[in-house]
Amino acid sequence: MQGKRASNIEVKRINRNQVYWLINQRERISKPEIAAALGLSMPTVLQNVDELIERDLVKEAGTFESTGGRKAKVLTANYAARFAIGIDITQNHIGLALTDLSGDVCLHRRLQKPFTDQEHYYRELGELAMAFLKETGRPVEQFLGFGISIPGIVSLDGQTITHSHALGVAGVPCRRFYEFIPYPCVLTNDANAAMIAEMYHNPSPMTAIYFSLSNYVGGAIFTQAAQDFDHRPVFDRLFLGDHCRSGEFGHMILFPAGTPCYCGKLGCVDSYCSAKLLAGHSAGKLETFFSELESDPAHQAVWNRYLDHLAIAVNSLRMAFDSPVIIGGYVGSFMEPYLSDLQQRASLLNTFGQDASYIRLCQFKVEASALGAALRHIEAFIQTI
Repeated sequence: MQGKRASNIEVKRINRNQVYWLINQRERISKPEIAAALGLSMPTVLQNVDELIERDLVKEAGTFESTGGRKAKVLTANYAARFAIGIDITQNHIGLALTDLSGDVCLHRRLQKPFTDQEHYYRELGELAMAFLKETGRPVEQFLGFGISIPGIVSLDGQTITHSHALGVAGVPCRRFYEFIPYPCVLTNDANAAMIAEMYHNPSPMTAIYFSLSNYVGGAIFTQAAQDFDHRPVFDRLFLGDHCRSGEFGHMILFPAGTPCYCGKLGCVDSYCSAKLLAGHSAGKLETFFSELESDPAHQAVWNRYLDHLAIAVNSLRMAFDSPVIIGGYVGSFMEPYLSDLQQRASLLNTFGQDASYIRLCQFKVEASALGAALRHIEAFIQTI
């Protein structure tokens, strides 16, 4: 009897969560539409909607036009009911992003702040976090916490940064990054965080690869099958590998005995596809490289070589995973005018035809990792509904 009672409680929780998530993802929806979409009875829908309204997570917003009978009430999610903040730490910047139950970026700031593994940096990080929280103007009782993304490998238990070449640290306790932040915090690898942002509103089952082209090349792998399509947190669907080192695409060998990589090997993808490679031709400013690209023949020659190398790397990912490849990171933020060029080059390398529509651009740019880090709190909260 006790097991049956526990099972009934779990079924009710799942139903309530599904009802909430459907309302969350629709701008406007009615109770009959919820019942039809989820295959639930109207009494079950009515009970769950009433509970969600009572918890201030859902609200009524007028009525739909009549279709011949009683006008159905419009239901919408109260996105402002909870919020979280993401912090993206890089070698030279700190990015902060506010999101709420909508999963969208509500506010974003990016500040130049070179990283140093010193107490004064972590203290200032805490001060910036608290100042941004105050800037949001939202009630702190609705605040879920801070998500922090870093360019490094975070242990599976979330307690240790095992290695970060970009930040020059290894074996560092994660708590060092939030010792001056008096709210719940969780650390996530930056490429994994960016993938969370990309896949949060994913409408259908799929596997996808995030190819991060920032100062260092990395990536993330998302897997979701049709039979397990529910709203479990995106982070739970990331393939992390045996040592949380999956997605290290920058250290695949592109050209044996090629250009030296910082890792000590020769010919790594990172040596040919990093943002630093392009920025180095414009005094370290990637935006300057792209602003001068159309008028500078030297830049154009560099870019053509870059695209050739990128096409080889992307095609290799396609051959390995047979999945969409999302181009992200710093270079991904500038790629839109050049997508068709990259697709054309990659199509010539495709063993199974000349279709390269699998290459897609990131939805989010420099705010991606901060947003994804914050979404870990949002998704954890939604799981409790």
